Amino acid sequence: MESNCGPPNLEQYCTLDSSSGVQNSSSTASFSPNGSPVSQPNNSCPMDLGRSPDNTCSPVSDSCVTDNEHDLSHMIRQLETAMLGTDSDNIDVHAIMASGRSTEVSIESERWKYMMDMIAQGDLKELLCACAKAIENKDMHLTDCLMTQLRQMVSVSGEPKQRLGAYMLEGLVARLASSGSSIYKSLRCKEPASSELLSYMHILYEICPYFKFGYMSANGAIAEAMKDESRVHIIDFQIAQGSQWLTLIPALAARPGGPPSIRITGIDDSTSAYARGGGLDIVRQRLSKVAELCKVPFEFHAAAISATDVQFENLRIQPGEAIAVNFAMMLHHMPDESVGAQNHRDRLLRLAKSLSPKVVTLVEQEANTNTAPFVPRFLETMNHFLPIFESIDVSLPRDHKERINVEQHCLAREIVNIIACEGPERVERHELLGKWRSRFIMAGFKPFPLSSFVNSTIKSLLQSYCDKYTLEDKDGVLFLGWMNRAIVASCAWRC
Repeated sequence: MESNCGPPNLEQYCTLDSSSGVQNSSSTASFSPNGSPVSQPNNSCPMDLGRSPDNTCSPVSDSCVTDNEHDLSHMIRQLETAMLGTDSDNIDVHAIMASGRSTEVSIESERWKYMMDMIAQGDLKELLCACAKAIENKDMHLTDCLMTQLRQMVSVSGEPKQRLGAYMLEGLVARLASSGSSIYKSLRCKEPASSELLSYMHILYEICPYFKFGYMSANGAIAEAMKDESRVHIIDFQIAQGSQWLTLIPALAARPGGPPSIRITGIDDSTSAYARGGGLDIVRQRLSKVAELCKVPFEFHAAAISATDVQFENLRIQPGEAIAVNFAMMLHHMPDESVGAQNHRDRLLRLAKSLSPKVVTLVEQEANTNTAPFVPRFLETMNHFLPIFESIDVSLPRDHKERINVEQHCLAREIVNIIACEGPERVERHELLGKWRSRFIMAGFKPFPLSSFVNSTIKSLLQSYCDKYTLEDKDGVLFLGWMNRAIVASCAWRC
């Protein structure tokens, strides 16, 4: 580590466009993977950086002067004695204050010694967490030194921890440069230039079962709820490319009593339109072709409107139809009461309840990045995304020409947004299943346990993937995980 650390130079650390206010760096630049990160079994940040050099208190440390409670108590007693009097009137207050400064210098020295030891060990996770704490404490000198070291340890083409570390570091740089929102908007899952190539999102869809798991479990719940219905209306609050319904339409067509008539309302947003390379007519044509092949009466209603603006009249509800509402990995984008006065997260649930649906499906990432303070949120992001990067490593070789693009356009944008943005600009706001359960119950819903058939179908799906994927059923809720770390939760609800 360099001993002469000056103020942060944000241009050094950019892998995406985090320094948009400083320099427009290349989105494909990579770090050199020098150093070997050491994995830590604990899930906490034991590093406590104490205070920043300007002697201001930080929320991380309870003391601005010393971490030794005995020394602090002793100094306070001495000062009290000096002010209130004592049997011995020859107390040297200046000596006491000098002693305090000496203790402070000693602690600062110990703090840097601990930091040097950690750097020598090459502990990437600890150093990233330490850098996040330094930023929170506004310790720019320490932040610059840590970033200088970290950029030698991370790489977008290295081990899973190094690749994740590159984007975590990018998020920290973007937080300092206030450029997280612009990165999030630019790194959208888009189609490659050649029409012969699959989209980055579709590559991720194929190599990891997270999306398939969500779609299959939700479709299983809908099929179960609609088994005796002749008119089915599915309201999808984030239709994207409509991939979820490519398997449900044939499944409903094959049921013993014959196919129902199916109407799908597809709610759109600008990001999905960008990913598709066009408007909702692309989805209409795609699903209509499948329905025609399956001889299913089909109608598609395009609702080209952001989910935050959806009202009852946008859904075109018709009498006599059985309604299914689908929230697949979209509710966490809705701002709630922690963001502003308009709680769209709960408003949409109340809107869904007013439709008296037969079933409402929820698929969400099992993580807590909504209301968590910055440093705990940083650690949660690291712990949640590392298994995803590890699972990609199993399915996609590191020399695969599209792997960096897949991770950058489909994962890095979320990571940077969670770390670098606050308020309305932070749109990746995941919640744990327990919180979602509370929201649904408050909206008036009851659990609709997923059937054992859905469970067995997904187990069959996972057999074609790595055996490190795990599936757990807790009270009718399915959790897909990687090495017992839950990544995605899927459940269903009824009125």
